[in-house]
Amino acid sequence: MKKSAFLVAPVLALGAFALSTSPALAADNATMYQANLAAINGSNASGTVMVTVNGDQATVTEKVSGLAAMFNGNPYPHVQHIHIGAKGTCPDMSADTNKDGVISTTEGAPAYGGIGATLSTSGDTSPAAGTDLKVAGMGASYTYNRTFTLDAKTADSLKAGTAVVVVHGLDPATLPEAAQKAPSDLVPSLPLAATSPALCGSLKAMPAGAPGTGITAPAPAGPDLGLLAAGGGLVLAAGGAYALRRKMAA
Repeated sequence: MKKSAFLVAPVLALGAFALSTSPALAADNATMYQANLAAINGSNASGTVMVTVNGDQATVTEKVSGLAAMFNGNPYPHVQHIHIGAKGTCPDMSADTNKDGVISTTEGAPAYGGIGATLSTSGDTSPAAGTDLKVAGMGASYTYNRTFTLDAKTADSLKAGTAVVVVHGLDPATLPEAAQKAPSDLVPSLPLAATSPALCGSLKAMPAGAPGTGITAPAPAGPDLGLLAAGGGLVLAAGGAYALRRKMAA
């Protein structure tokens, strides 16, 4: 009996050590949010976006297509943002309060809110860069991948389910005649089409292990798994041998 106890105790201790030190068993603190970007204002565009948040760092991956391609002979600059602080939804045409046939950015704001973060290609990601065409997504189709520091308000809106990604910029030729000539409600020196929303999608948290998220529940892996399995086998073997000897002795 003393010999069996001698075998079991170290194995149990070894198993506990493996459980406590294995990095594969540590919880993944990252949270992923996903949205399908749907056309708004008749843009006929589409896209998808994922936002992975780990601490105060957000990694945004996005793919869009079907947007307006050219603006004044150059690739069309599509400013884009994470909007926060409102209903967390995308507006329908009932939001067109002036009845010009276009949902402007300000008309859509009661649904998706103000700018929390600018999805700029470089530099500033704050609301201050919200209408900077030089750091906008360019052309009819593009991919976007950037990691940046997330401010507290935007992080809170993501957690609350009220964060919305909006991509702006319409082809003026697709708008009603009156709207084609109207100035932007955000930057009067630009046409209304330049800053009006073209794509919109509400960001929703994805559960751990959901397809396409890359998030999986923590699971044993690597050398620690083999060590733990071996330890478990030794514990069972030692316990079984001890029980057998007691039965034979009886």
